[in-house]
Amino acid sequence: RLRSFNRLQVILQHLKMSKHTDSAAEVLLEKKGAAGIITLNRPKALNALNLSMIQQIYPQIKTWEQDPETFLIIIKGTGGKAFCAGGDIRAITEAGKVGDKLLQDFFRGEYRLNNAIGTCKKPYVALIDGITMGGGVGVSVHGHFRVATEKTVFAMPETAIGLFPDVGGGYFLPRLSGKIGYYLALTGCRLKGRDVLRVGIATHFVESEKLPALEKDLIALKSPSKEKIADLLNSYHMKCTIDQEKEFALHEHMEKINSLFSANSMEEIVKKLKQDGSPFAMKQLETINKMSPTSLKLTLRQLREGASMSLQEVLRMEYRLSQACMKGHDFYEGVRAVLIDKDQSPKWKPAALEEVSDEFVDNCFKPLGNDDLKL
Repeated sequence: RLRSFNRLQVILQHLKMSKHTDSAAEVLLEKKGAAGIITLNRPKALNALNLSMIQQIYPQIKTWEQDPETFLIIIKGTGGKAFCAGGDIRAITEAGKVGDKLLQDFFRGEYRLNNAIGTCKKPYVALIDGITMGGGVGVSVHGHFRVATEKTVFAMPETAIGLFPDVGGGYFLPRLSGKIGYYLALTGCRLKGRDVLRVGIATHFVESEKLPALEKDLIALKSPSKEKIADLLNSYHMKCTIDQEKEFALHEHMEKINSLFSANSMEEIVKKLKQDGSPFAMKQLETINKMSPTSLKLTLRQLREGASMSLQEVLRMEYRLSQACMKGHDFYEGVRAVLIDKDQSPKWKPAALEEVSDEFVDNCFKPLGNDDLKL
């Protein structure tokens, strides 16, 4: 009797522990009703994605995709501030300095995950409440439904740290209307709230405090079809009146954005901005002048080529670019200036657009043979 009592104590202790360790887990994966739910759980790090999270989420999505009892997948973040502020840039930087293979593993894993979301056969609903940047965009934008709130802040700020808008940015950015995607990619401009819906990054807009109710209703759907899920999201969306009257922040500048950012080279964009001379153009020029010249050139070409590629082709191209950036100077310098020393004054090499040769850019796009990304 005593032994079985002890065993019970051990089991209870274990359950307590597993409950405890679960809440400390960086990503929570659970099945509720008809839904598989992914919760990014690193609130202190604004739910930034690290390799271990990626390695847990990817197989789970693949499992749920095959499971006849799972009808949809929901992804959300904890902490109330961010959905997911990006990838774990610090870890990548540290790895790069010592030549660790995390440099390959992280980008490989992340892009495979982006592709799994982009090709997922089950409806995928991302609740992008709060900061949604970089890697956070990658785990949301390729899914069927993206629900923004008044707290959503979207940006692809990579050119400021010597990188480029990856995670499939070369696929979705050039497909936004006009040249807005090019503008967002090159300047890192932030969009807030309803504007994230207006440019087509989000598919729905719902009040932040209504998200728990929406999630509950999604979970309660009985063997839902994509149409049923869309109907439910639409009903919440239609009832939300926050900022309805507010004009799109870039509305008055759209004509300029479409003409100024339609040039074929970075030098030409800069020339157009200078010639335009309006306060808006000068502000963009000032922003662009702070960015890594190498990143700007890689990004413009990435988007121009990505515009006619499949998501898989884009991710393969971006993997090549990621590895080129990891071998270069600007990424480490950008992370130092923006995230580590925070002096905000990176010393880019080369320091001017004219010094970034076409030959160098071409090399960054070259296939990696056996090391290419396999999807």
